[in-house]
Amino acid sequence: MNTQAKQATSGLDVLKYFLSLVLASAGVVAFYYFSEYSQLYRVLGVVGIVIVALAMMASTAVGRHSWLFAQEARQEVRKVVWPSRSETTQTTLMVFAMVIIVGLILWVLDMFLFWAITSLTTG
Repeated sequence: MNTQAKQATSGLDVLKYFLSLVLASAGVVAFYYFSEYSQLYRVLGVVGIVIVALAMMASTAVGRHSWLFAQEARQEVRKVVWPSRSETTQTTLMVFAMVIIVGLILWVLDMFLFWAITSLTTG
C-alpha cells in the first residue's frame, strides 16, 4: 500500500464536498416532493443524482485516494488463496462439532454447579 503524508484540502475540494452533499440531499427531497410521479422515475432520478454526487466527490483529493485504496484492495483480494469447497465443508463441520462438544461440557458443568448450589442451600 502507499504511505503518503496527508495533504491539506483545498478550498475547491471543500466546495465540491459541500455541493455533492447538497446535491444528494436535493435528490432525496425531490424523491418525496414528486411523489405523484411513478416510483421508477423517482428512483432513477435519485440514482442519477447520487452518481453525479459520487463523481463530484471522486474528483477531490480524498476521492482519488479512496479510489486508489479500492483498487489496491481489489488487487489484494485477487491474491488471496480461497479454500476449496471440500475444505470449507470440513471446516464448517468441525466448527459445528466443536460447538456441540463445548455446549455439552457447559451443560454438564451447569448441571453440576446447580446440583452443588442446591445441595448447599437446602441441606
